[in-house]
Amino acid sequence: MNQTIVALAINGIVFGLIIALIALGLSIIFGLLDIINLSHGDFFMVGTVLTYTILSSLGYFWPALIIAPLIGFALGVLIQFSIIQRIKNNAALSIVATFGLSMIIQEVVRMTFGAAPKRIMPPIQGTFGLFGVEYEWYRIFAAFASIIAIGSFFLFLKKTRLGVWMRAVRHDRDTATTMGIPTQQVYLFTFGIGFAMAAIGGVIAAPITTVDFRTGVDILPFCFMAVIIGGLGNLPGTVAAAVLLSFLEGVISGFATPTIARIFSLVLMSAVLLIRPQGLFKGLTK
Repeated sequence: MNQTIVALAINGIVFGLIIALIALGLSIIFGLLDIINLSHGDFFMVGTVLTYTILSSLGYFWPALIIAPLIGFALGVLIQFSIIQRIKNNAALSIVATFGLSMIIQEVVRMTFGAAPKRIMPPIQGTFGLFGVEYEWYRIFAAFASIIAIGSFFLFLKKTRLGVWMRAVRHDRDTATTMGIPTQQVYLFTFGIGFAMAAIGGVIAAPITTVDFRTGVDILPFCFMAVIIGGLGNLPGTVAAAVLLSFLEGVISGFATPTIARIFSLVLMSAVLLIRPQGLFKGLTK
């Protein structure tokens, strides 16, 4: 039992890092554009499907790490330009529009990819001893790949001109516009990078989860919980909340069913909204 709990806890941390990567994309879209994007999880799903397709076509997993996020970025820019830009000042319409977009993406994938779930073999085989359990090398790679992607995103925000523009627009869009920052281009890039982060999360997760057109439906609520518990718009808080929630669910799954573990997360989110609506990690640097 103890070894099972250890394995579940480590799995929780690994998957929490992947969730953090996806939730960061959701958080920057909400923080910058005030858009509640209900289609975000579907771009995680698109990342898994693209990974399966690329692996089947080329025989290699690794090109998906570049191709899938580029496609996610391009689709994000297209969607922001053609749909979101026209309704960005109407929260109700944005919810309806992104929900409809989610349904469209799922149906397109179901018709082209198929409804049957598929599996991908990890590109890195083998196990090693970790805290008394035999653990897969690929899952360790997935954790480090997620950390590198998250760290690169924060470096981009702090060290590049476009990253500074994104932070400026997020802090005070009117002042940013007055100072000559091209806000429309910032909006386009933000949606693109948000979807690219979801897609690369899908690539990393594909060998450790099922490839299915409904995968995004399962992942989206967890991302929203991470964003809410971490604090709306608090990017480091979102990362911390995603890892914490996934770790706790992993540990609880060792004693109870996964359903009970997810109920615990929902109860925690409700308690945070009631007691500390600004989020558990308000003190973290934004």
